Amino acid sequence: MNIGQYGADVARSVAFLSRIPMPSFVFSGFSGKLDRAARAFPVAGILIGLLPALVFLAMLCLRADRLMSALVALAVQAIITGALHEDGLADCADGLGGGRNREHSLSIMKDSRIGTYGAIALILSFALRAAAMAAIAREAPPLAAAFALPAVACISRASLVWHWHRLPPAKPDGVAAAAGQPGEGAMHMALVSACLLGAILLWPGLGVLPLVCALIASGLGVMIFTGYVKKRLAGHTGDTLGAAQQISEIAAFCALAMAV
Repeated sequence: MNIGQYGADVARSVAFLSRIPMPSFVFSGFSGKLDRAARAFPVAGILIGLLPALVFLAMLCLRADRLMSALVALAVQAIITGALHEDGLADCADGLGGGRNREHSLSIMKDSRIGTYGAIALILSFALRAAAMAAIAREAPPLAAAFALPAVACISRASLVWHWHRLPPAKPDGVAAAAGQPGEGAMHMALVSACLLGAILLWPGLGVLPLVCALIASGLGVMIFTGYVKKRLAGHTGDTLGAAQQISEIAAFCALAMAV
């Protein structure tokens, strides 16, 4: 593996998945396709999750309320990502919840306005993640609880890549279609690196059982969601990619909270 090329893929992935500015030279000769760069999504997830983890750790060390600390950390994360994945979750919930058929669902998902299903999905996403993070912080030392943020960010981005790889584009003119589609090698590398990096971040502080439970829950969540999307839309969109990440993240946090 070319280390320099992989580093460029990490930088491009961070730029795609967040609002963190990257140096212009990493985009030299870049076509805009992310089919290969997707292999670096788990590492990009860790980088995106570092600041929220530091905020969570600092607040826990200052003996702030655990639930409040979790909500503040999630708010920081949403600012860093531009709520990219939350937006996808909301649009996907509106489309799949209110659409009469495939075409109607895709039309709803294209509309930037948020509906009832989307609002409920966002509320549940933040509530479940914050409650789970607070539960982890009650049972684990602050540093171990904080490490859960970049670990889950890493795992959930790999789930996004798997969902992206498994389904064809639902729309030929969509954002996800324009970005290309990860190949078998990129998908496998994303999954393997996510498991290894997740283990490094979670195992020392929380133990092996929470790690295994988080990986299984994350995988099952995105597999069920992918199967449902395949049935309803016959392909992925940018919104389903964001929803896959969110579902994976929610599942991983809840599994950690119950197993720690």
